[in-house]
Parts: sequence; structure tokens; C-alpha cells
Amino acid sequence: MLTVQRLRADHADALLAFERENRAYFARSVPDRGDAYFSRFADRHRALLAEQEEGLCHFHVVLTEQGDLVGRVNLVDVAAGFAELGYRVGERAAGKGVATAAVEQVCHLAADDYRLAGLTALATLDNPASQAVLARTGFTVTGETSIGGRPALLYQRQLAGRPARSVVVPERVVAGRAQDRPADDVDHAEHDGEVAQQR
Repeated sequence: MLTVQRLRADHADALLAFERENRAYFARSVPDRGDAYFSRFADRHRALLAEQEEGLCHFHVVLTEQGDLVGRVNLVDVAAGFAELGYRVGERAAGKGVATAAVEQVCHLAADDYRLAGLTALATLDNPASQAVLARTGFTVTGETSIGGRPALLYQRQLAGRPARSVVVPERVVAGRAQDRPADDVDHAEHDGEVAQQR
């Protein structure tokens, strides 16, 4: 059984180990985070917790029954009742339904705990695993875009009990994502679950 936990300060060591262990695996399909990400990890972790405290983002780690960290699911750029979903699952857990289960849990948190009306997400066209995760968890395609020059689909999911509305993702956001947050920056789906973020 998987557990999704809100990111805390004491997750830092396990999260760093997860990112190091899967660095080469993730880099096969999304731009590498770079050496600075690892050398300044403690500072980045504190910055993420500060963003979370301000309500700008909601970060989560995915743990196995044994307590092993096998993935991340993030909600970033919270505004006007919406947030962008991103996730990544490590190599050892890929293809086992981890991304689907974790994304579904975070969708429930988004509605019940964070009081969000809906979520958006992105998946590149050459990433059918990510597209399948989004489809299985109730996301629908709302348009097309590109991520770092790769064609991609825009997705949206309305959350239960929230008023339905359509969200238009401003072009500047998509352009900024491609430049500032290369393809897994908020942790979207490339390996059974990285969709397009990287915090």
C-alpha cells in the first residue's frame, strides 16, 4: 500500500537519495537537473517548504509500506482555485501503478484539504505512459502546446464538489515552463509518471 505525505523538512535525506538514485533514469527522457541541484539541495528543500507554507504549492512524497520513497507528486502555481500537477516515479517502482495511485490520492487532497476547483497538467506526445496515467485519473485533453520544443498535450481535471470552469493557460506560462522548468520541473510524467515540472 502506498502512502502520500505532504513534504516535510525530515524528508530531505530520503528525497535527495531518491533523486540521486534516479538521476540517470530521469535524464533519459527529461533534461537533467544539473549538479547545482544536488550540491544546493538543502537550500532548495528549504525554499520548497517556504513556498508550501505560503500556499503557493503543495509538495508530496510517495512512500511504500516499508517507508521507501519511490516518487513525488506536486501541485504548483496555485492560483484562482487551480494548480498544475506534476509527478515522477523512480525506476524501481515504474510500471507498477504507483503514479496512478499517487496522482489519484493527491487529487483527493487537492479537493478536500486544499479546496482547489481543478488541476491542469501536461504530457509530451512521446510519453504515452504519462498520458495513460492522466486519462486513468480523470484528466481530459484541453489543447496542445510544447515543452522544451517537444509537442505536448494540455490536460485538465475538475475536482468533485467544486464549480466547473475552464482554464486557459497563458502562453507566457507555457513559454516560461519550457525555459525555466525543463520538462520535469514540477515533476510531471515521463517514467510512468512525470508530466512537466521540476521543483
